[in-house]
Amino acid sequence: MPGPEEDGVRGTGGQVDDMTMALIDSANDRTEEGQEQISQALYDLGKHKPALVLSSCYSYLKKHTKLAQEHRVILLQCMEKIVKDTLDQIDTGLATDLIKLGALEMTLSKEVVPDWQNAASGLLVALGAQYCDEVMAEMFERFQPGTLPHYFVVRTIGNLAQANVYRMVPHLTAVLSTTLPMLGMVKHDNMKWVFSAALSKFSEAIIEYCANIDKAPDPSITKDRFSQEIGSAFDVLFSSWLQSKEAKLRLTIVEAMGHMTHLMAKDKLEEILPRVLQGILGLYKKHPEPFHITQGLCNVLDAVCTEGNTILEPQLELLLSALFPQVFNPPDYNNPFSIKNHNEVLRCFAILARPFSGKLTGILLQKLEQGNEKVRIGILTIFKHLINAASEAMEDKQEVVVSGLKMMLGEQNNKLKKIFAQVIIAMAHHGYLELEGGHQMIEFIVKQCSLPNDPPGKRSTDPEYVSNQALRLMCDNVLQLLATTVEDMEPVLWPFLLEMIVPEQYTEAGGVVCKCLSHLANKKREERAEDYELDYEVLANTPKPNVMIARLMVLAGRPKNNRDRGIHVLQLMKGMSPNFHESLVELWDTVIPKLTQYLEDASKEDSWSQKNWEDLTLKVVPYVYS
Repeated sequence: MPGPEEDGVRGTGGQVDDMTMALIDSANDRTEEGQEQISQALYDLGKHKPALVLSSCYSYLKKHTKLAQEHRVILLQCMEKIVKDTLDQIDTGLATDLIKLGALEMTLSKEVVPDWQNAASGLLVALGAQYCDEVMAEMFERFQPGTLPHYFVVRTIGNLAQANVYRMVPHLTAVLSTTLPMLGMVKHDNMKWVFSAALSKFSEAIIEYCANIDKAPDPSITKDRFSQEIGSAFDVLFSSWLQSKEAKLRLTIVEAMGHMTHLMAKDKLEEILPRVLQGILGLYKKHPEPFHITQGLCNVLDAVCTEGNTILEPQLELLLSALFPQVFNPPDYNNPFSIKNHNEVLRCFAILARPFSGKLTGILLQKLEQGNEKVRIGILTIFKHLINAASEAMEDKQEVVVSGLKMMLGEQNNKLKKIFAQVIIAMAHHGYLELEGGHQMIEFIVKQCSLPNDPPGKRSTDPEYVSNQALRLMCDNVLQLLATTVEDMEPVLWPFLLEMIVPEQYTEAGGVVCKCLSHLANKKREERAEDYELDYEVLANTPKPNVMIARLMVLAGRPKNNRDRGIHVLQLMKGMSPNFHESLVELWDTVIPKLTQYLEDASKEDSWSQKNWEDLTLKVVPYVYS
C-alpha cells in the first residue's frame, strides 16, 4: 500500500522509496559516467513509478534550495524525460506542483543561466503537452504588460506554441496583445532574438492551426484574427531590429518575417513588399552562409505568389539575379546547410512559377541556349525541379518545355547529358513524353545506352567527370525504370522501342532495349492487350517481322555481349512471336525457355562454349524459315 505523503512525496511504503531518494541525492556524481548511470537508473525507475520519482524530485528540489546548480539541472532533465514518457499517468495535482516548480526554477535567477533555465523550460514544455492551460497560467503571471519578461518565459511560450499547436493558438491572441507594447522596450540583442524566435513559432503554429481547422478545437479562429498584431510586430522587426550588427539575430528575424508574411493583411504586405525584398536580398552580401536568408525569402514569396497575382513582376529580375548564381554554383555535399540552401533556392523557383510560369520558362530556355556548362547544368536542375514540384503551374507549358529542350538532343558533354537524362525521367513521370517530341527524348536515352567505353589513357582530373560507362549504366537504369514502373509510359515506349533494335548505332544498347521490350511484349501478350497486335502497314517506321527476326538472331548469337543481352533477346523473341508469324508461337514457346535455361546454367557454372551455343541456336533457324 502507498505510504503517507511526506513533503509532497507520493511514496509506496516500500524499499523503493528510500532507493529513489538515494539515487536523487547522488545524481551529481563526481564523474560524468557516474552521473549518466544514476540518471539512467532514475529514469528507468520513473517510467515504472512516475508519481514516486517525480514527486520525490519535486520534494528534494523544494527542500534543498542551495543545491548545486549542476545537480538541479540533472534532476530537471531527468524529470522532463520521465514526463514525456508517462504524461498520461500524471494527475492534475502532481502536474500543478511540477509546473509551479518548473516556473520557479526557470525564473529564480534574473540573469540568463542557459543550462539550468533550459532544463526547467524543457520540463514545462513537456508538461504543456497535456496541461497547456496550467503552464500558460504560470507564464501569464510572469508575462505582464509594461514589464519585460524573463528571457526564458518568452522562449518557453514560443516552444509551447511549436510543441502543442492546437492548445496554444487560442492563447496567442492574449500573448500577442501583451507582446506588442513590449517590443519597443527591448534594447538588448538576446531579448530581440528570443522575441523574434517566438514570433516565428507563433506564426508557424497559427498557419498550421488554420491549415488543419477540421482538427482544431475552435474552428472560428482564422488568420485574420492575428493579422493586425502580426503586421505591427513585423514593422518593428523589419524597420528597426533587422539593422542589428548581430548576424545570428538578423537571420532569426528573416526567418520570422518569412512566416509572419503569411498572416499579414494582403494590402499591407503588397505595399511594403519591394522594401522587404530589397532588405532580405541585401543580407546575402553580409552572410557567407545564405540558408536562413533563402528560407525567409522563400516564405515571403510563398505568401504573395498565388496564381494570377503578378504583384512581384517589378521585382522579378532582381529576384532572379539573386537566385540564379546560387543554382549555378553546385552545393557542397559535405555541408548540410549548403544542400539545404540549394533546395530552398529551387523551392523559390517553384513558387515563382505559380504566377510567372510562361515568363520563367522563356528565361530558362534562353539561358540554356546561351550559357556555359555551369549555367546549363543549373538551368536543367531548375527544370527538373519545376517539372516535379510545380506540376500544376507548369501544366500548360509542357509543350513549350518539350520543344525547347530538344536543343539538348545533340549534346556531347556527358555532365550535361547526365542531368538532362534526369530531366527526362521527371518529364516521363508527369506526362510530358506523351506529347510531340517525347519519342526523341526516349531515343536520346537509347543513344546513351549505346555509348562505347571511354578510350584507354589518362582519365580526366575533373572531380565531377562523367565517364561513358557511368552515363551508359545510368541510362540503362532509366530506360528500365520507365518501362517497368511508369505506367503512363507504356503507350510511349510500345511499339516505338522496336525501332531501336535494328539500327547498327544502337547495337550496344541491344541488351537493355530488348529487356524493356520483352517486359512490355510478354505483359501485353499475357493480358491480351488491345495494342499488342501490330499493324505493320500503319506502323511505317517499325521494322518488318523478317528484318526483326534476322536482327534478333544476330544479337542472340553473341549472348554475352552488351551486358549479357542473350536472355533478354530470347525473352523478346518469345513475347513477339505472335506478331512475327503464327507458326512460330508454339515452337518458340517450347524451344526458347530451354535456350534461356542453358544461358542461366552457363552463367552459374562460369563456363561457356560459343560453339555449343551456336549449335543450339541453329535449332531455332529452321523454325524461322519454315
